[in-house]
Amino acid sequence: MSTTAFTTAIAQARDLLRWCSPLRTELWAARLAADLEPDQVEPFLRQLSEDGRTEARLALAALAAVDPASEARPASDAQLASDAGPVSDAPLPSDTRPASGEGPVADVGSGPGTGARGGAGSQGQAAASVYVRAADGVVETLPGWVRRMGRVACEGGWYGKADPYGEQALAALSFRYENGKEPHLLVVAIDQVNGGLAVDAVVEEVKFLDDLGLRAEEPGTVAGRVLDAFELGDRIMGALVADTLPAVRPVALSRARAVPDLVRPAPDDTVSRFRELPELPGAREAFEKLAEFVGDRPLWWSPARVTQFLMSWLPREAILSEAGIAAMPEVVRAWSRFCGAHPAVLAQVEADVPRLPALMADESLASLGKRIAKNRL
Repeated sequence: MSTTAFTTAIAQARDLLRWCSPLRTELWAARLAADLEPDQVEPFLRQLSEDGRTEARLALAALAAVDPASEARPASDAQLASDAGPVSDAPLPSDTRPASGEGPVADVGSGPGTGARGGAGSQGQAAASVYVRAADGVVETLPGWVRRMGRVACEGGWYGKADPYGEQALAALSFRYENGKEPHLLVVAIDQVNGGLAVDAVVEEVKFLDDLGLRAEEPGTVAGRVLDAFELGDRIMGALVADTLPAVRPVALSRARAVPDLVRPAPDDTVSRFRELPELPGAREAFEKLAEFVGDRPLWWSPARVTQFLMSWLPREAILSEAGIAAMPEVVRAWSRFCGAHPAVLAQVEADVPRLPALMADESLASLGKRIAKNRL
């Protein structure tokens, strides 16, 4: 990091000491770390340590609290994808200024929910990252509010579509610091089209939730989806994500790991909540094929996906009885209504279903796997 950038960081830390805001400081540290190239990290931390001013010590403590070097817990069987879908700008949270506090403090990272040691894959002090090692012993020299960084309680979880077709899902978690101050909302955009990876994130005021239209869910499940999505992105070389994601990522991971009773992996329960199956012969059989097709990304249901299912996937992969084929149009209509009854989706269903019987009867469209399975039958 250049001398100018270091001077800017010190000036920003001086402002944060006046604000006495753990949230603002954590978000600042995450952005600061995102601007560092890998070969700049240790020299920058050394420069902070040698500087010794309160501002430099605050920077060390904040970087350790968000711990950008911390890794996500491995999932059991994440699905890989080639890249991510559309992304959007992530605004920064509104300024807040809680009351400051003085008094005895503890090392950053020692409490629940810290990025440094609170993660599921933590190896303890012996394996502490370079950020945590650089901050050793500095926290007790800083104001009391500093120790609250990372010490949060989760107050709720929500999940749902980010757009009418569910091409992206939103996972939201609300938090408050241990002293009851600075309530805030973490929202992570999870791509559905290309596998289910995290493509953007934002920390906002809790009232931001009012405009999202999400369904309340168990926080442990929502947090598990967030961690699954970040881990999947880490496993995809060249995944396309929003430019704003790296600056929020450390805080997002720290917050998700702070949620108790994590569910990993955390499946989407949309299919199990479907209660509108038509009372027709073959309807259950048809819906089982639809559930197989939507897989672990059932929120994504667009005109293009309707066509892919009816015109391509079913003829290529599905073995259905005549009753199942006959029931499929009504099953797809019911599923489309359940998924929001978007006019373009319903119109696409009506455009495609008349061709389904002929396509299912065309043996030339069957995949090798389907042909082998039919021969066995």
